[in-house]
Amino acid sequence: MRKHHYPLHRGISRSTEFEKKGLACYGCNVGTKCGHDCLYCSTGAVLRMHPSFKACGENPFGFGYTIIDPDMPLRVARDAKRIRKRGLVQLCTLVDAWAPGARGLDLGRRCMWAILKEPGWSVRVLTKNAAVEDDFDVVEMHRDRVLVGMSITAPLEKSESISVLEPNASSIEKRVEVMREAAARGLRTYAMFCPLLPGIADSPEQIDDLVRFAVSINAEEIFVEPVNSRGPGLRLCQEALEAAGYRDVAAAVDHIRKRACWSKYVADLVRAVQSSVRRFSDMSKLRFLLYPSRLLEADRRRIERDDEGVVWLG
Repeated sequence: MRKHHYPLHRGISRSTEFEKKGLACYGCNVGTKCGHDCLYCSTGAVLRMHPSFKACGENPFGFGYTIIDPDMPLRVARDAKRIRKRGLVQLCTLVDAWAPGARGLDLGRRCMWAILKEPGWSVRVLTKNAAVEDDFDVVEMHRDRVLVGMSITAPLEKSESISVLEPNASSIEKRVEVMREAAARGLRTYAMFCPLLPGIADSPEQIDDLVRFAVSINAEEIFVEPVNSRGPGLRLCQEALEAAGYRDVAAAVDHIRKRACWSKYVADLVRAVQSSVRRFSDMSKLRFLLYPSRLLEADRRRIERDDEGVVWLG
């Protein structure tokens, strides 16, 4: 993997979008390109005009490289002292602080420590890397101020197919194990099921498995999101799944590349998630994150008739 260093200006930034999602008021990102190389990732589209890509000679939609700021813990420490109105910081919002590259410099642990050293701050950890378990000692020292979450994108039965799309992330088995360990230690946890792809994690049975898992780890919140249909992500996922021999799943992903099919998939997903949470958990915990711009009007009206737990964005 090609590793690039690029200095960023801010350590902690206000994040109105993530505040709308109910995730955090602030965000901290250790770079602009994550080493997990998830094929459906939308970060490249969000940051495509960032000067770091040109400076490093990389395509924002490419793979096989990372761009990180090795001095980010110093910037975070500076901002944690400077900002007067303090609150919840998500580590991270666009890249993963425990991904390859960032992990080699211990950026996740060092940034978390820099935030928690200052009173009034709390942290929401989000990662796909089991290496975060090595930093539970820091979390335990500030257990009331840290929420631990791992992005779990498939039930265990689909762990092999999802690994095709998340080549450098920890396995679903390891992520589940880490979240169970966090719960066993009495740490605060939340569930992050984003995105739930068709053919992998959208059937009622698959969603039930995930929701029951959230209950088993005492998750304070359950976040769910459909896959983003913009950009090359769906095409890349379909091609990779096809090449790996998962033809049925590849066909399901290819199917929702059409707007009408994506819209129906989202409306069906909302209903299945609501039904499962109502049966196994508490609807006050559900945060179904939804950008509605590509929904067909009929599907939007269908969701609006019962949008309990839906967070309308955009």
